[in-house]
Amino acid sequence: MTLKHLIGLVRALTVFVLMVGLASAANAVEKNYTVQSPDGVTIAVQEGGNPDGRPIVFIHGLLGSRLNWEEQTSSPQLQQYRLITYDLRGHGQSGKPDEVEAYRDGRRWADDLAVVLKASDAKKPVVVGWSLGGVVLSNYLAAYGDAMIGGIVYVDGVIELNAALIAPHPEVYAGLASDDLKTHLDAVRTFIALCFQTQPDPAIFERLLSNAAMASWVMTKTVPSMTVAVADSLPKTKVPVLLLYGGKDNLVMTGPSIARAQELNPSLQSKIYPDSGHAPFLEEAPRFNQDLSDFRNSIQARK
Repeated sequence: MTLKHLIGLVRALTVFVLMVGLASAANAVEKNYTVQSPDGVTIAVQEGGNPDGRPIVFIHGLLGSRLNWEEQTSSPQLQQYRLITYDLRGHGQSGKPDEVEAYRDGRRWADDLAVVLKASDAKKPVVVGWSLGGVVLSNYLAAYGDAMIGGIVYVDGVIELNAALIAPHPEVYAGLASDDLKTHLDAVRTFIALCFQTQPDPAIFERLLSNAAMASWVMTKTVPSMTVAVADSLPKTKVPVLLLYGGKDNLVMTGPSIARAQELNPSLQSKIYPDSGHAPFLEEAPRFNQDLSDFRNSIQARK
């Protein structure tokens, strides 16, 4: 090969790589918008990944935001999917009403998810709910059924707000509800630390603390009394459901929670990460992303 031909080949390859890179970047452009819940609360929604890919919707937990899912939304493996996140009411960039009933009535959280699904026009998404996100999922299923959903993943999900399923940390929860700033902030730090068996690096931990600082105090105080319609949802659910829990969860009782969910619906699948705490999607992100991808693809294969 002559030098001239070699230079031409290098230029052609360079153009090809640039075109592929631009195409990938175009697919990965984040889309941000808001929707209105029936009671007037503004819900902040974000999208990434492949806009033409099979959709996955992520619901974060108490004191979090869409940023909880960065190990998923930035994962090269998951970029093939349409990745949709949103900030729960009282969290992140979503509206933060001051009325207690805006948070106590579980149907309102269900309505938020319903308007996100409608506005995004996501076809048969897999919906992933972490911790408090599990309550949102259960309330959605009770109110709307599973006709618009392809599959469900409870990630260390709160099946019921039942003392038998929630690890006892009375001082922490009293601190979260405290009007004293120092007491509240100290409790927030302890609560975030309890989410992990293996603590994240300082930058991630600080971001999680910032997430928590943005959350509504009214919401934080009210959530423990939220209505949960799990008995009206899981027994009627026909789509595939995966219960994915950390074996060393310090906030939710893993064994009793899975047992309760499977008591309500024996067809539910379960998977335990023995070395993870309450946040396996962060503690063991590569494994979680692979399991999520496999679950998403298995549902497609059934259709």
